[in-house]
Amino acid sequence: MNNSKNKWLIPLAFTNIYVIWGITFLAISFGLKGFPPFILSGLRFLVAGILMIGYLLSKGEKANSLINWKKNAITGILILTGGTGLVAWGEQYVTAPEAAISIATGPFWFIAIDRKNWKYYFSDKFIPIGLAIGFAGLIMFLKGSVNSNAAHAIANGNLRITAFVVLGLSSIAWVLGSLYSKKNPASQSTFMNIAQQLIVAGLASFLISFLRKEWTDFSVAAVPLSAWFGVLFLIFFGSIVAYLSYIWLLSVKPAALVSTHTYINPIVTVIAGWIVASQSINGGQLYGLFIILLGVLLTNVTKYFRLSKRSKVKIRRVRRFFNRAGRPYQPI
Repeated sequence: MNNSKNKWLIPLAFTNIYVIWGITFLAISFGLKGFPPFILSGLRFLVAGILMIGYLLSKGEKANSLINWKKNAITGILILTGGTGLVAWGEQYVTAPEAAISIATGPFWFIAIDRKNWKYYFSDKFIPIGLAIGFAGLIMFLKGSVNSNAAHAIANGNLRITAFVVLGLSSIAWVLGSLYSKKNPASQSTFMNIAQQLIVAGLASFLISFLRKEWTDFSVAAVPLSAWFGVLFLIFFGSIVAYLSYIWLLSVKPAALVSTHTYINPIVTVIAGWIVASQSINGGQLYGLFIILLGVLLTNVTKYFRLSKRSKVKIRRVRRFFNRAGRPYQPI
């Protein structure tokens, strides 16, 4: 893929994971109104994967490499079953914004685990500064969310604490899967890799749902229309469009930079919740949002505003010109 296409695709892909995955947290809360968490996850992953692989096979692409299936199985189980499936479980006991905020520690886990790129991460002073500022904003945002009235309407006590711990583990699973995918790429198209990851993750989620006996009291007839709309959004936008953008970005950008979506997602979740579900936004959340945005901007500033060598030469020439012009006249 040439550079001219990347210039357009990279911002578009970042927009997809920033916005769509922010709305996804709200879509999960709608889906949970009719589906148990791992049935919901299994359905969205498996349907999306079957649709994708069916299309690819009809175009003549092959999916008969066991090595590629193994690599994609590990990635899919870690990122999707572990990362996203545990989010669905956690959202039974916390609000959608709280879930989005809880996994916003992703960039820090990326830097802590991705030792291979430590030199790169810390060579750019804006990246650690931006991550630190973003973390401060995250704390403010979480404090404002916990103090809101909506936060206490779902669950209290040990279940909420357990949910936050599980959400933290989901963030670690997501990071491990992302780094594995980046370091162990399968030798086929990105579309086929994602299709295989979705299928394996869907089957793994259904297996967990059987072990947890989620099917015992589940009835398709009892699922409300709002839950079906949530599932449809999760299948086509969350599992296909946004996940495709994410996996592609991992192949062209450092993992810690791609993970900055975890800072933006809570913002989108709160705004979407306010518009769609009439969830309120308090002052603490607003302050946190502003600081989080500042942190993300600093993390990405050198990537999106990097000057070419020619531009740097021109700037140095202009500086020398003004330096000479500003000196007092000295007769020979």
